Amino acid sequence: MTTLHGEIPGAHGSHGGHDHHDGSYLDRKGGMVSTIIDWATTIDHKKIGVMYLVAVLTMFFIGGIAAMLIRYELFQPVRIQTVGEMAGKATGTDLATLFGQKDMSVAQADNIYNRVMTLHGAVMVFMFIVPGIPASLGNFLLPLMLGAKDVAFPRLNLASWYVYVFGSIFGILAIVMGGVDTGWTFYTPYSSSHADPGHWRVVFMILAAFILGFSSIFTGLNFIVTVHKLRAPGLGWFDLPLFVWAMYSTSIIQVLATPVIGITLLLLVFERLFHVGIFDPALGGDPVLFQHFFWFYSHPVVYVMILPGMGIISECIAVHSRKQIFGYKAIAFSSLSIAAISFLVWGHHLFTSEGELAATIFSALTFLVAIPTAVKVFNWIGTLYKGSIQINTPMLYTLFFLFTFSIGGLTGLPLGALATDLHLHDSYFVVAHFHYVMMGGTVIAFLAGIHHWWPKMFGRMYNERWSMFACVLVFIGFNTTFFTQFFLGTRGMPRRYASYPDEFQTLHQISSIGAAILLIGFLVHLAVLVGSLFAGKKAPANPWGGLTFEWEADSPPTTHNFHHEPIAKHGPYAFDDVVPPHCDPKDYPLADPLPPGAKAH
Repeated sequence: MTTLHGEIPGAHGSHGGHDHHDGSYLDRKGGMVSTIIDWATTIDHKKIGVMYLVAVLTMFFIGGIAAMLIRYELFQPVRIQTVGEMAGKATGTDLATLFGQKDMSVAQADNIYNRVMTLHGAVMVFMFIVPGIPASLGNFLLPLMLGAKDVAFPRLNLASWYVYVFGSIFGILAIVMGGVDTGWTFYTPYSSSHADPGHWRVVFMILAAFILGFSSIFTGLNFIVTVHKLRAPGLGWFDLPLFVWAMYSTSIIQVLATPVIGITLLLLVFERLFHVGIFDPALGGDPVLFQHFFWFYSHPVVYVMILPGMGIISECIAVHSRKQIFGYKAIAFSSLSIAAISFLVWGHHLFTSEGELAATIFSALTFLVAIPTAVKVFNWIGTLYKGSIQINTPMLYTLFFLFTFSIGGLTGLPLGALATDLHLHDSYFVVAHFHYVMMGGTVIAFLAGIHHWWPKMFGRMYNERWSMFACVLVFIGFNTTFFTQFFLGTRGMPRRYASYPDEFQTLHQISSIGAAILLIGFLVHLAVLVGSLFAGKKAPANPWGGLTFEWEADSPPTTHNFHHEPIAKHGPYAFDDVVPPHCDPKDYPLADPLPPGAKAH
């Protein structure tokens, strides 16, 4: 894609006599206190990206623990014994017992389950998966991929980090106070009722989501301006890596949709504190109005979660199959199309609470979003065809993504069709579909991206064999956990319930065992990546043979990213024409020239 030396074309890797000799961004600045202050006050996009990465992965761990507690509770149903010495008593209240509450009623035990379920949903959505890829990998890589020294507004970038921390503190405060039982959607009247003794817990959790929205807006605004204004010389719009296109589309959604949920949550807090009827029917409000506002934001934000993952997959497929991406412009425009259509389909979350005409229109619109998504999948598979595929951890996760995300997408079709949605609504089928898109899509792509860029970010290689082993564990554990839930949903198991008929117990137990395998896979990944920081081999500047700007930089990059201003001289995926920077031409032989008049796809 690039060369770093305008005066010496093709002199990849040589720093000539123009070096700034700035060190790695990871270099310590004196003692421990000085280093902490340096990181706490940094405006370096790479350090902010790393701080976000640590924070969102910590939130992923907390949300994951809550998920394990849910599966622990569902291992056996909560029921009232009708015979024997235990007659009239509740059994199966494992979660309450775990928290030291042995003699609780079913209602009390279910309340604990609801709080853990809300904790899982709220932490995973608002503190992990929405900011996850944009704030961590996006912050670290976007300026590098554009050939820039930093984002357009570095101080705003630091402010977004502290806003994220501040909002998360409110969320943790609500958890420490006992948690909330509203569900992560904060549906009214569950969230608007002010009669319960835990009134302030709900206020704090809503404020957490409200404040976190500002962090999202700051990041999106910064990325849009950075892409417009800080591209390197020669880097046109259609020379941009597809990850940048995905982040650009994501940023548009962040900036346009997030204010809607911000205002909605503020109105909800206002209603709770001042008893003004807005959404609560007991005060003359309309709960369906809340659902419209909530999903007008929350459906587009589904694409804030998945679009960056799609960008990662585009990078991994091209680099690890050493192939010019098939249908570059189709993938780029499909990202923008998804962003635009995402604002038109919120009503499909309200099929059971809206009129027939509205439901029919939203059902038709819902199928539109499948088109650009299918374009991406088709082009990814087209890129893999006859590619030189390297089976390593990033590629393995990429292939797993194609499998799990396709299942997630295809199972969305019966939920978009009115006739089938009315039967599957609020069942475990929806839970399985949602997790195949969010976890089988975004989280799997996030893991692919972390392993793809880990050597660049930290300058260390990880143990490939153990990492691939963990990857397989994650794949088996994920599918065992969630594919089972499709069967639960089609057989009538409603979501959000701790009690269920005995006929569902075997499937629930299989799902819980899958969750345990999934946990082991993540723990192995954690050990491998942390171990690489202390004992990993030093990473070369370009271990995978990538052509985009970030592979021109050192591993880890210097404080100013590049030793010279980069200049774009070729496309981001011109593997047939260019030897990757910092690589031996013997390892990357170029393809034979095409006959006159022939075109590569």
